[in-house]
Amino acid sequence: MENSELRKQWELRIAAFRSSGLTQAKWCEANQLKLHQLKYWLKRIEVPSSKTNSAPSFAPLLIEEPKQSDQDTLQVKIGNISIEVKPGFDPSLFADVVKVLKTVC
Repeated sequence: MENSELRKQWELRIAAFRSSGLTQAKWCEANQLKLHQLKYWLKRIEVPSSKTNSAPSFAPLLIEEPKQSDQDTLQVKIGNISIEVKPGFDPSLFADVVKVLKTVC
């Protein structure tokens, strides 16, 4: 028997196995086949079909800037001046501003 004929025969057997609802062992026993043969052909027939669709699929990814809430903001009061400090501020600039405000207020 040629390889292509054997493959077709096993494709039919596997279809019959799947539609039977039986376990692999019970189906093999009922059809007088060896369990290891069924397992071999299941792997051999299923692997090439999954390899044909082996191109990766990509899902879109949306990256949003985190929303700042009032909890993310620090309020600093020097005299009657109020400064809101948000995440990502420049600490050296903030220190300079505080020094100036201390001398002015």
